[in-house]
Amino acid sequence: MKKLLILCFLLQINAVPALCQTKHQFVLGKDDFLLNGKPFQIISGEMHPARIPQEYWRHRIQMAKAMGCNTIAAYLFWNYHETKEGVFDFSTGNRNVAEFVRICQEEGLWVILRPGPYVCAEWDFGGLPSYLLKIPDIKIRCMDPRYMKAVTRYINQLAKEVIPLQCTRGGPIVMIQIENEYGSYGNDKKYMEALRALWIKNKINIPFYTSDGPTSYMLEAGNIDGAAIGLDSGSSAKDFEEANKRNPNVPAFSGETYPGWLTHWGEKWQRPDTNGLKNEMKFLLQNKKSFNFYVIHGGTNFGFTAGANAFSPTMYQPDITSYDYDAPINEQGQPTAKYFMLRNLIEQYVDYKIPALPKPIETIEIPDITLYRAHNIFNYDLPIINAPQPKPMEAFNQNQGLILYKTTLFGHKSGKLKIWEPHDYALVFLNGVFIDTVYRDGGNWEVMLPKTEVANPILEILVEGMGHINFAQFMIDRKGITDRVTLNGMTLMDWEITLLPMDETFIKGNQKLNQKRFREDMPCNFFKGTFQLTKTGDTYFDLSKYSKGVLYINGQPGPLLEYRSSTTLILPCVVVKKRRKRIAVV
Repeated sequence: MKKLLILCFLLQINAVPALCQTKHQFVLGKDDFLLNGKPFQIISGEMHPARIPQEYWRHRIQMAKAMGCNTIAAYLFWNYHETKEGVFDFSTGNRNVAEFVRICQEEGLWVILRPGPYVCAEWDFGGLPSYLLKIPDIKIRCMDPRYMKAVTRYINQLAKEVIPLQCTRGGPIVMIQIENEYGSYGNDKKYMEALRALWIKNKINIPFYTSDGPTSYMLEAGNIDGAAIGLDSGSSAKDFEEANKRNPNVPAFSGETYPGWLTHWGEKWQRPDTNGLKNEMKFLLQNKKSFNFYVIHGGTNFGFTAGANAFSPTMYQPDITSYDYDAPINEQGQPTAKYFMLRNLIEQYVDYKIPALPKPIETIEIPDITLYRAHNIFNYDLPIINAPQPKPMEAFNQNQGLILYKTTLFGHKSGKLKIWEPHDYALVFLNGVFIDTVYRDGGNWEVMLPKTEVANPILEILVEGMGHINFAQFMIDRKGITDRVTLNGMTLMDWEITLLPMDETFIKGNQKLNQKRFREDMPCNFFKGTFQLTKTGDTYFDLSKYSKGVLYINGQPGPLLEYRSSTTLILPCVVVKKRRKRIAVV
């Protein structure tokens, strides 16, 4: 029998590369990509190693090949590999980039690498490391020397992994993207050229490309001479004409052809119409245009890795834990109806045999789990940091999770409390009593504090980070209280700050508890439970009756729970392999 413990924290109740070291030449022709001197149509499916358990890499790659792909595109997330400032991990678990690329080659597929430094990808901070936000006036995605110093360190480290995997060295990597959709953000040509120069300095000698929306200003700002042009997306002759206007001497391709779309918390699942996709695919295949499905398989934003969108200063749309994306290969790795439509369509145009689908991953049912309340977030006996004003998480080297701010009220003791600004979700307590919540989106950051008989009331504000913004102009997005707190216009001073990162290290750290602080009928409780298995496999946890929190399995953060349920969610598929499991919902 296999015993598992569950912990839950709730805030509120064919052209193929040879497998030997044969060197290949991949170059940019005027109109075509040329592989060993012959025109080569890229039919790529994108997936991200960080979003897929390493045990399933080969299966997902085989699924892409069985849909007709001859190439795999992969975003690499800088902040997933630089685990601490100056500390890199390219070898453990699903951070082993070289292993992922080697599996692609073993399965007979070429590889397009999309290493950033910025990637978007609905990933936390677009892949940039949040330690950059410790610098008060940091400017990102430009020639700010402090940013470029960190970028240089990243590219120098990553290049060591990439060098032997280039097709010119016998590997499968044929092309590398520089930055990502830069024309939607800025126009610093020196920055883009500096990135290319860094790769070349690090012995990267395969072609480069950029990806931008198919508009003249985006292409002019985002593309650099000599780099192929990726169009996000290239779905018509007009789109490719725009690329030709930008540079008629390099090939263009659809760098992101969208078979699905992302979903934010509170939204219905995105289910784009497939007729438009089918027409787009016919255009690309009939005209021998290269393309990349973004994404062919999305996977899961495990832990605190999902990002967010914001298109105004008071707008905030966090992305859900699932990255299913309504992709042809769903979150568990199963083919959808869309998969077979695309497979049948591709098969009509390619001159190589598409293989059969691999055997599906086994799914198991798990028994019902009884959860009991173990302790409250306020039971933790943790170090206190004193500060005259609130500071965000990043000031203390914390990426996401929770942060608790506490102060004693003098002068004004009730009335209009305003948080400037809560990033992203705050719970307000007065004298240990829960008062109200404040959500960042919409700009309504006020709470009415009631009068109290306590001479000097204690105010506590618990703030949760829900993902750094990953796109457009508001990416400087620190978590916690980012400026100040006022009560009837008076700025509140003298704060005690407690860090609660809620990551695997914190949860497994056996933090000291003070049971005398236990508060009945309060939010922010930990619930624990165990269950036993007779066999192992993929399974789902049904979270549709929960409200907001995090689910942990043996201390590892898995799915996040929604703060406002508008749909029934069963998230996500997880690999249950160890005999003993602990689950917690907080």
